[in-house]
Amino acid sequence: MNQRVFNLADLFEVVVDACPDRLALVAGEVRLTYRELDERANRAAHAFASAGLPVGAHIGVYSRNRAEWMEAMIGAFKARMVPININFRYVEEELRYIVDNADLAALVVERGYLPKVAAVRAGAPALGPVFVLADENDDVLDDTIDYETALAAESTDRDFGPRSPDDRYMVYTGGTTGFPKGVEWRAHDIFCSAMGGGNFGGEPIADPELLAEKARGAPLAQMLTTPLMHGNGQWITWITLFGAGTAVLWTGPRYDPAEILRTVAREGCVTMMLVGDAMARPIADELESGAYAVDTLKVIGSGGALLSPTVKAQLTRLIPGLYIADSFGASEFGAGSSQTAGGRFPMKPKTAILGEDLRPVGVGETGRMARTGHIPLGYYKDPVKTADTFHVDPDGVRWVIPGDYARVEDDGDVTLLGRGSVCINTGGEKVFPEEVEGVLKAHPAIYDAVVVGLPDPRFGERVAAVVSLRPTHTLTLTELTTHTQTHLAGYKTPRNLVVVPEIPRTPAGKPDYRWAKSTAQSTPPSPSTT
Repeated sequence: MNQRVFNLADLFEVVVDACPDRLALVAGEVRLTYRELDERANRAAHAFASAGLPVGAHIGVYSRNRAEWMEAMIGAFKARMVPININFRYVEEELRYIVDNADLAALVVERGYLPKVAAVRAGAPALGPVFVLADENDDVLDDTIDYETALAAESTDRDFGPRSPDDRYMVYTGGTTGFPKGVEWRAHDIFCSAMGGGNFGGEPIADPELLAEKARGAPLAQMLTTPLMHGNGQWITWITLFGAGTAVLWTGPRYDPAEILRTVAREGCVTMMLVGDAMARPIADELESGAYAVDTLKVIGSGGALLSPTVKAQLTRLIPGLYIADSFGASEFGAGSSQTAGGRFPMKPKTAILGEDLRPVGVGETGRMARTGHIPLGYYKDPVKTADTFHVDPDGVRWVIPGDYARVEDDGDVTLLGRGSVCINTGGEKVFPEEVEGVLKAHPAIYDAVVVGLPDPRFGERVAAVVSLRPTHTLTLTELTTHTQTHLAGYKTPRNLVVVPEIPRTPAGKPDYRWAKSTAQSTPPSPSTT
């Protein structure tokens, strides 16, 4: 056996060998022990290699939550390849961009998404094998490979060569230009910064074999409602597996709080992961019926969007003794800390609030959240954005500074103030105004457009468009929605439309987002735009 290193596949295999018969994954009707998940991932790794994919190849996973998502991801790491997350809400234009930007050599795709794959495949000569996951659809595409048939033909053996802590992990997130960015990590760094480091809440373990000790305790089942297409969903799943627990994936076609709570009760879940009020409020409202026996549920975590005080109070009233872990983080930053009862965030080692001079700010001062140590290499194929986000201070220390602003309080904790950019966070999905504005301006009636976020009781924020029209033209929200949804995923579509005579811009020609937000908040939409 090769000596284990801080590689995600090696670390997973340490846990498998320590508790092979423990339940690892529940995904709908599929239940896999650690041994079974490992064997299917081995088959997937061999299938990727048999299809001619080399070490380092990028494999896109284009699917809703299901067991095969994790099988393919683990299998890619075993074969020293790089799985790439693809948002299943993407329309063809967005899919075409990610296939090209990520240099995808292969796809693992649900059958229902094949028409979109077919639309972009002709313009992607570097895209090779397409492995198809069966679903309720009957679409077919020439020159594809049935995933199950491919796995059945391969061995379950772990006959892989040595791996490296430098093997890549990549997660695509939105960028300030509106285009998704691939955040590129070393395996060791992502394990320590976002996947618990084998000692969740404490210092990362010093030896990969120490993960075996986690298997000695009682297994904890975690209800994971967040999609694996996002870093948040991936990280909490890996934290569960590295802790020798049971990852219970929500695999429904839509968010169904009643069925999620029934699953929590059936599987005896101790924790449940959500994303902000958009997921938590429906859960809380469903719990009001008193019809669910969720006595095992002790922790609800939220990542990607903070929970409102109202929803927190409702959840703790309905589940006595519940602990709520409201956390922040970023694809470039890793997992941050959890909010205290006072609404602040304790600082972790290797984190700081830095001023413009890249020095820590003082008590009561505001700066940007920064992290050093186990941080990403940068953005894939984007040296300009990398230089904007990763900085070396006067002492030669390299920091990642994604753009979250915070204020240092007198007790050393910080109050998170939010992104300095104009990014809109709607239900945990990040929407970048420039991307939406570009689509809006393609509408024949629109002369200029600015997109902002407005407060929303369920989703945190909703997308609003402030537009000026060309002479003699009119526009309704229905018409705008029809236009936008042919170019962008639904969550990016404006839900408010405000028409103004003219949109002021700065001397540099940039939109005045402060004005736009104020205008959108103070101007009631006309009856034709509601």
